[in-house]
This record gives sequence, structure tokens and C-alpha cells, in this order.
Amino acid sequence: MVNPFLLGMKSCRTSVFAVLSLIIILNGLSTFVVVVQAGAESKVHIVYLGEKQHDDPEFVTESHHRMLWSLLGSKEDAHNSMVHSYRHGFSGFAAKLTKPQAKKIADLPEVVHVTPDSFYELETTRTWDYLGLSVANPKNLLNDTNMGEEVIIGVVDSGVWPESEVFNDNGIGPVPSHWKGGCESGENFTSSHCNKKLIGAKYFINGFLATHERFNSTESLDFISPRDHSGHGTHVSTIAGGSPLPNISYKGLAGGTVRGGALRARIAMYKACWYLDNLDITTCSSADLLKAMDEAIHDGVDVLSLSIGYRLPYFSETDARAVIATGAFHAVLKGITVVCSGGNSGPAAQTVGNTAPWILTVAATTLDRSFPTPITLGNNKVILGQAMYTGPELGFTSLVYPENPGNSNESFFGDCELLFFNSNRTMAGKVVLCFTTSKRYTTVSNAVSYVKEAGGLGVIVARNPGDNLSPCEDDFPCVAVDYELGTDILFYIRSTGSPVVKIQPSKTLVGQPVGTKVADFSSRGPNSIEPAILKPDIAAPGVSILAATSTNKTFNDRGFIMASGTSMAAPVISGVVALLKALHRDWSPAAIRSAIVTTAWRTDPFGEQIFAEGSPRKLADPFDYGGGLVNPEKASKPGLVYDLGLEDYVLFMCSVGYNETSISQLVGKGIVCSNPKPSVLDFNLPSITIPNLKDEVTLTKTLTNVGPVESVYKVVIDPPLGVLVTVTPETLVFNSTTKRVSFKVRVSTKHKINTGYFFGSLTWSDSLHNVTIPLSVRTQLMQNYYDEN
Repeated sequence: MVNPFLLGMKSCRTSVFAVLSLIIILNGLSTFVVVVQAGAESKVHIVYLGEKQHDDPEFVTESHHRMLWSLLGSKEDAHNSMVHSYRHGFSGFAAKLTKPQAKKIADLPEVVHVTPDSFYELETTRTWDYLGLSVANPKNLLNDTNMGEEVIIGVVDSGVWPESEVFNDNGIGPVPSHWKGGCESGENFTSSHCNKKLIGAKYFINGFLATHERFNSTESLDFISPRDHSGHGTHVSTIAGGSPLPNISYKGLAGGTVRGGALRARIAMYKACWYLDNLDITTCSSADLLKAMDEAIHDGVDVLSLSIGYRLPYFSETDARAVIATGAFHAVLKGITVVCSGGNSGPAAQTVGNTAPWILTVAATTLDRSFPTPITLGNNKVILGQAMYTGPELGFTSLVYPENPGNSNESFFGDCELLFFNSNRTMAGKVVLCFTTSKRYTTVSNAVSYVKEAGGLGVIVARNPGDNLSPCEDDFPCVAVDYELGTDILFYIRSTGSPVVKIQPSKTLVGQPVGTKVADFSSRGPNSIEPAILKPDIAAPGVSILAATSTNKTFNDRGFIMASGTSMAAPVISGVVALLKALHRDWSPAAIRSAIVTTAWRTDPFGEQIFAEGSPRKLADPFDYGGGLVNPEKASKPGLVYDLGLEDYVLFMCSVGYNETSISQLVGKGIVCSNPKPSVLDFNLPSITIPNLKDEVTLTKTLTNVGPVESVYKVVIDPPLGVLVTVTPETLVFNSTTKRVSFKVRVSTKHKINTGYFFGSLTWSDSLHNVTIPLSVRTQLMQNYYDEN
């Protein structure tokens, strides 16, 4: 047998699927020889065999060992080489092979592809009330679904801190009968750490160890068990389904009840990400990720949540190295919705990751919450900066911007990155103003360190207004302002011989006038792999989210921390999916995705427009937030859905050039693609994205009625600028015998030049439901490298 998937995300139109990874490191393979040549290096490879051919997992694993035995020449060598056997959701294995061996096994007819192991990385209160899911409301989705009690959320991440109070099972009923998993014992973790809330915990490390042979498990800070070291896995799992805990705050800020979205849902943790002490990073082997997903499929999870991604350039979903896409495909075919973070490489275009069309990909927004921090200048002007400063008020103190006054031979440096070049006397006993264009968190933390070491008393950082807000350690006054306010402060400094400043503690401001924005860091579309597939799909809060963590990462004595990233936004959607699954057990993952996308807010919950942070800030569009900001209540009753099944996914793979043999092995039956090949525009997503409109194009979509049996919907079109859109028919009629209806969309351009993307929408309305999909069109009369995306 062969290893199913190797991580990565590169394009390979003829190989079948990609495997999950976190950072990609390995790449060499070896040859199919009985005796390994002296000096030949063995590395972990994933051998993917597609759909499993037998229901008995022991039989599947035995066939993997036989395949490896025939390659290596002995049963012992096969056993020593095997890293993982994938035997539940699909068939394949991970094994240590030389490059010639990998090539030899790849030539076997039953092997879909062989890829080297690679590594992925983690993407890293108020949320649920903001989204309309208040526990206090007796008539909402939460109470309609018993808060998701019968749903199991599987989380693939860095582990779990089981002592956290958010895993208490008070008032929760018996474990769902469809659960087949369990809890594995290991370092500082036993099965007794699980309960009716945390019902599963497993760990997968063989792929990681095969690559990092010098990893010392006894000296590592990480735990060789499901226990979480970094805190990331604990944080994201409690956002999705943590039990409620009142009176939680970060040093007095953002206080309230902390809970997950589906607060009675069950959590199953699959630890596949490990801490590397020498590099101070947490990384995930694609071989381990794929094994974690395979086990989750077997165990009976209803939702799979992965706050994990790969670095640019990405691999296409048909590439063997895109392991998350591969594992997700098999999960989706078994009715499991797979939710993934979109990445933290924004605001640059074409950076969104996890773009396979069967994955629900999530962008991050802010909440309607901010932390205004008053800065009072010596001229009595008050400027509101942003900070998480909860220390005592810093009374009027000398304020300095390190620059040459014109009469000194000394060098001065006002850039935050260069503060350490200044003499101590320049900063000692003062608050220091500095400017930076860097987006790295370390820029601010390093600036604080330089000022503290020089005896300074505080830092005011002028930077891009969209940059992420992070607390400074030890309650050192550390306030962020934008460039305009920073310049005001600088001009004040230059206007007086003795500038002074007072910094007051931060406050929490909730609701209006704080607006919702797509976070600066949130990765943006269009999709760089297949531009006709809109990504991200949806947006959710992911900035300064308060949730549980491991105690070695805590900022208070109860084990909670604020963190930001699409890592935090993805489990918000996982929690919503869990509630929808509880309400509609028969809905497919595609139907759930459609319900979420077509009912999303295009404004914030108060009706105000959503902006996208960046330089400059702009109104958000589908490449920033997909369908919009998730609206859980509306998603529970969408009226109509754009559904997808196996045949639709086959159509997609044929349309993008996947070869028939690979598709057949992937899905477990013979597939013949049509000639001419189908159009990717006919893929029944809840969106229309046309990246290269020349004259006109006609596409077909199909809607399924999940609302009142007797329903009539009329079309409402908001066309993109300079684009003509007509829909046939203009009215859809559903009844007891007609539950699915198709319609055609004809799109033509009035533009005479190549353009960027223009945006609109297409809505079907019955006066009660508005089923809206984003419409994104780019006119390309001639391909031109220099045209704007």
C-alpha cells in the first residue's frame, strides 16, 4: 500500500489530490529497490491510493504492508518503514522511502500519486452576542438545536489543555451514539482527562519524528500526548464549542461570559502539530495531518475544523501535496463539513489559501469592539489611541521623538525598528514616539524592549491603522495610533521645548460607533489556483478573540488569552456549522455552506457598510469576505440552497483538467469526462466568478428548496459595473413534486478594454427569504500580464 498524501499546495492538474500539511519540508524520494543503496536518504512520502477497496480497516492496513513489503524485500523493513496507514476515509500510507523507491512505487497502477511529506503552520466574549446567538434569547438557533448537544466537532491542531474550565460537562447528556473514537494516553494525559464535553483526544507524531530525527522528546517543552503546549488548539476548540464561563476578561478588558458557538457540542481533538523548541514554532507534518483526518472520519465527527495553512505558492486541489484538500474531499463525501482558515497573508490579493471547492474557507473580521486609550498632550489635546493597557495612569511625562534637532553631532533614530541605536539618555525617563511601516508583531514588541532597556516609561507607535493590536508585556504603556495621529503628536513635540504626555488605561467600547472591518491580515482573493472558484467563502470575527489556552500561555490565573487570526475566525464558523447540522441532520456539507453564504450580512448587524482594512481602506467585496459576514439565524432558514454531490465534484475535476484515471481512483469508480470538457462556471457553487469575460458567457445553476413546499421566487439582479446580466427564467416555482429547479445566467460585457473585477449580486426572493450570491466579473478582451487583478 502506498501513502495517501503528501503535503503541499502546488499545481498538478493530473495528480489526484493534495494532502494536508503545515509547512512543507521534505522533498526527496527514493527508488523501488530491495536493498537501499549506501548513502541513499530515506524521507517520509505519502502514497495515496484513492477510495478504499475494502471496509475492514485491518485488511486495508495489511494490503499497505504487503505493497511496502514487495518494494523493500522484507516484512521487517516494511514494518520499520511504515509511518501511518490511512484506512478509514480513504486508502494510502506514509512511509520512509528513498527517491528511487518512491518513483518505483508511484509507477504501480493502483497508486494515484506519491508525494514527499511537507509541513503546514497554524494560522493564529463578544462574538456570539454580536452574531445574534445570545443564550438569553429563547427563540434562536441556539435553543432550537439544544445548543448543538448531539454534534461532534473534530479539531485538528496542536492539542488540548483538558483542565481548562471550558471543557466542563455540567448539564451535558450522554455521548452521542454515533461516536466511535476515544482518548489516548500519553505524557501528562490519560483517558480520565476526557468527559462528556471533551469526548476524544488523539495524537499523531510519526511523520514529524521521521523528519525531525534530532527531536528530543524528553527535553522538549511539548507533550508527547494530546496535551497542548502552544495553546492554539485549546483556543480554537473552545471558540467552536466551549462550555460557558462567566466573568472572564483579559486584565479587566472585554469582560463577560466566554463560550463556544455550539456550547453543548462535543469536542474531539486530533493533535498533529508539534512545537520545535529550537525554532520556537509549531509545525504540522502533512503525513500526520492526513492520518488525523482519516481517524476523525472513522470516529464519527460531524464537523472538521482546521486552523492550519500552507505558505505561498499553494498547490492545486488536484496536486498530491495538497493534503488538506485530499482529506477534506473524502470527509465531505461522507457528510462531514470541513472548515478551514483562509490564511493571514492579507491584505495582498490572491493570497487566500485552502481553496478547494469542497472546503468552507473563512476570512476574519473585527468585532464591534475597540479598546480606546486616551493620550493627553501637554497642550491639553486628547488623542484616542488603541491599546490593551490595564496598568496605572502614567501622569504627565516627558515625550520624545528621536530626531536630530539640527545642532547635534549625535545620531537619532525615530523608526521603531532602529530605536536600539539611540543612546539611553535619549529615551530614559520618557515616553517615546516612533513610526513603522512594518506589519510584524515583533516590531512593536522589540521597540518596547528597546525603550524599557533604556529606562523609558512608554511607547507610542504610529503605524498602519489596520495592523493587528497586541498587548504589551508587564503592563508597559504601549499605544498604537495611525500615521495621521502620529504626525499630530510629532508636530506637537516639535512645537515646544518641553513636550509631555499623559497615558490613561484602556477602556472597552462595544457597539456603535465601532464599525466592523475585514482584518488587515486576512488573506484575500481572487483564488490563485482556480480564479473561477470564489474564495474566501465567508467571514467571521477573528480579531482579539478571548478564549481558553494552555496555562503556560495564559495572561490570567484562569487560563484565557486574546488572540487574532483567521485561526480564530474558522472555529466561529465551525460552531455555526455544528448548530446547523443539529437542526438539519440531512443537509450535505454543500447545502450547509450555501445556507451560510447566501444569507450572510453584506453590512454589519447594525446595517453599516463593512470596510476592508489595508492601504487604503476600502469597501469590502467578495474577495475580502466571500458572501459576507456570517448570519447564523438567517442561515438556519435559507429557503433555497445550491447543493453539490459527487457528480458535481467530478464535473469540477474534469473541467479543470484532472485526468480520468486519477479521478476514478479518487472516487472509487470509473469516470469518463465529457468531450468537450464541462465549464467550471457550471459548478454549482453559491457564487458566480468570471475571471476572463471576453464577449459573453452562459452558465447554469440549480437550486434546491429547503423551505416551504409551495414557494415562488423572483430574481433580483444587481449587475457589476459595465456588465449585462440576464436570468432565465425570472421566476422559480417549487411544489411537492418540484424540489429542484435550474436556471441560466447570461453575462456579457460593455467594456472595450481589459478591466479589473467589478462586483454585483444575484438574489432569488420570495419576500420572506433572500437567497443572494456574489457576482464577480473581470473583462479580459486580451490576456495581458500587466493588467490589474
